[in-house]
Amino acid sequence: MGKNYICGLDIGTSKIAACAAEIKKGKVVDLFFESQESRGVRRGSVVDSIELVEVIGKVLKALKAKSGINIKAVYANIAGQDVTTKHSRAIIPLVERGNKVINSLDVDNVIAQALILGSTIEDEVIHQIPYSFTVDNKTEITNPVGLYGHKLEVDLYLVCAKLSSVQTISYAIHQAGYDTKEILLSGLATSEAIFDEKLKTGSNILCDIGYDITEIIFFKDGFLRDIKILPVGGSDLTRALAEGLNIPLELAKDIKISYGSLDERELLDDNNQILVRNDNAYQPIKKKQVADILNAKTKSNCLYLKDTVGKTVPLNEISHFELTGRTILQEGFLEMLEANIGLPVELARIRDSQLAPIVNNNSALSGRKYLTYATALGLICKELYNYTPKSFSIHKSSRNPLTKVLNKLKEVYLEYF
Repeated sequence: MGKNYICGLDIGTSKIAACAAEIKKGKVVDLFFESQESRGVRRGSVVDSIELVEVIGKVLKALKAKSGINIKAVYANIAGQDVTTKHSRAIIPLVERGNKVINSLDVDNVIAQALILGSTIEDEVIHQIPYSFTVDNKTEITNPVGLYGHKLEVDLYLVCAKLSSVQTISYAIHQAGYDTKEILLSGLATSEAIFDEKLKTGSNILCDIGYDITEIIFFKDGFLRDIKILPVGGSDLTRALAEGLNIPLELAKDIKISYGSLDERELLDDNNQILVRNDNAYQPIKKKQVADILNAKTKSNCLYLKDTVGKTVPLNEISHFELTGRTILQEGFLEMLEANIGLPVELARIRDSQLAPIVNNNSALSGRKYLTYATALGLICKELYNYTPKSFSIHKSSRNPLTKVLNKLKEVYLEYF
């Protein structure tokens, strides 16, 4: 008998990361991790499916060998320029005259109507989240079930991705020899692993700063309120170094990793130098020059991020600003972001009650290495608890005939008694 498992596959621009959770009696008993440098992805979009298939195959094959789990299907993510968001509104009459008590089927019907109105043949809806309901003239209702009314309206928040992009990701996973169970937005998946009860009160932000895109997810009292995707990330720093020092991108990347610092003390010393091999000769570069370039570009990106956040929610109303993504590991990055946005920022941690103890006791994930797998772990959480991310719980019909009858009787009782 094979092991019960859930496997999350994070397809990013800089890395492909996977995590497999062994499940017994509905509980996670062990976690296994594997990652490799990504190929074939740019700004969250697949640009070379052949290269991507090869990397996915290597990662999942290695994960199967580590875990002893016969992985056949995965939960995957999508991010970047192919993701869009929009509101779709629909209204349905409940009765011709008078009022009736609203039941879960009425909620399903108005949501289905809004979904139809907001859908297009070019897009795939990957998340549908009721933003709020209106019953007659009463607005901003979170859960209308049990209320009396004449008409019901929903403001449905749709997170969409280009259908072609979703199909391309599914095809790449299939070509690697695996099935795709579901595709979710990266940031929403990540939030499942790092948000706890403390982060479900007030206005909270999850900011995932990746290699070439940044996702900003806005929550209010635990409910998703907005998503912004910015075309900036760690690769901007690499390109700035390459252009400013007139060196190849790969060399600029090595300098950023080995010598890059956003510590302002580096700006004061004009004498320290590093020697780098460029072509067939060694080239001296002042560390102050490296620091100047990195600081200027990082400050620009931080102010762009601050401006985007400030246009969505007043900065003084933000309770927690959680950061993830490997770009934040750049020395001095957290301090610079905090200084420029004028808010305390926190390094995201795995807080899920089942996953956190295992992650914290895994020496391979010590320090901040767990950030590599935050999205993959979030994908596991989504299936583990099987609920819509940070949203009103959408009614789903039971396959059990007896349960259907009981639900119907309950709704009739609520309506007439």
